[in-house]
Amino acid sequence: MRFARQKLLDYALLMRLDRPIGIWLLLWPTLWGLWFAAGGPPDRDVLLIFVAGVVLMRSAGCIINDVSDHDIDPHVQRTADRPIAAGRVRRREGVALFVLLALVAFVLVWQTNWLTMLLSVPAVLIAASYPLAKRWHHLPQAHLGIAFSWGIPMAFAAQTGAVHWIAWPLVLANLLWTVAYDTFYAMADREEDLKIGVRSSAILFGRADRLITALLQFATLWVLFMLGLSLDYGLFYNLGLAAAAAMALQQQWQIRHRKAAACFAAFLANHQFGAAIFLGLLLETWPAAA
Repeated sequence: MRFARQKLLDYALLMRLDRPIGIWLLLWPTLWGLWFAAGGPPDRDVLLIFVAGVVLMRSAGCIINDVSDHDIDPHVQRTADRPIAAGRVRRREGVALFVLLALVAFVLVWQTNWLTMLLSVPAVLIAASYPLAKRWHHLPQAHLGIAFSWGIPMAFAAQTGAVHWIAWPLVLANLLWTVAYDTFYAMADREEDLKIGVRSSAILFGRADRLITALLQFATLWVLFMLGLSLDYGLFYNLGLAAAAAMALQQQWQIRHRKAAACFAAFLANHQFGAAIFLGLLLETWPAAA
C-alpha cells in the first residue's frame, strides 16, 4: 500500500501537478480563444472540456518532456530529482501514462465536432515533439509557443464550428508572449544549458535577451490591442492590457541583472499577466452575454 501511494505521488510529480504554473500559462490563452470565439462566456460544456483538456495535455507534455530528457535532467540541479531522472519512474511507465492522458483528452474532444477533432491531431504531435526541439534548434521556446497556442483555433472550432480570422492574431500574440516568458525560464538555466549542450532562446539572444523579450512583450500587447480595436472593445479590455503592460515592465526590472532566481520569478509572474488580459476580456464581453 505504501509502495502504491509513493508510485501515485511520483506520477503526480511527473505530471507536475505540484507546480501548476504550466496549467495556468496554457489555460489563459485557451480562455482568450473561447471568449473571443463566443463574444462572451462560451457554452458550459465546451468550457469544461477545454479546462479539463488543458490539465491533461499540460500533464502529458511534462511527462513526454521528462521521458525525452532522461539523459539531461540528472545533470541539472533543478531537474535532477524529477521521478524519471531520479530513477523512481521508468521511461516506459512515462510513455504509457502519456498515451493514457492523450487518449482521455481525445475522448473529451470527441464530444465536440469533427473540425476540433481534426485539429487535435497536430496538437498531440506538436506537444510530443516539443522536447526534441532543444536538440534541433535554438528556438524551442517558439515550438512551445505553437503548442500552447494550438488550443485557440481548437476553441474557435469547438465553439463556432469554424476557425474565424480572429483566432490567428490571438495565436500570434500568444506565440510572442510564450517566447518572451519562456526565455525568462531559459535565462535561469542558461549556464547549465551551455555546459550540457542544450539550445535555447536565452543562449541565442545572448546579451540582447532583455531587449528582445521586451520587444516580444510589447508586440504581444500591440497585437491584442489592435485586435480589440477591430472588435470595438473598450475600457475594460484596454485596462486589462494596461495592467499586463505594467506587469511586463516589472518583469523587465526583475531580470535587469540576469540573476537566475529573478529570471525564474519573472517567468512565474506571467500567470498574472495572462490573467489580467483575460479579466479585461471577461469584463468587456460580459454585458453582451447578459
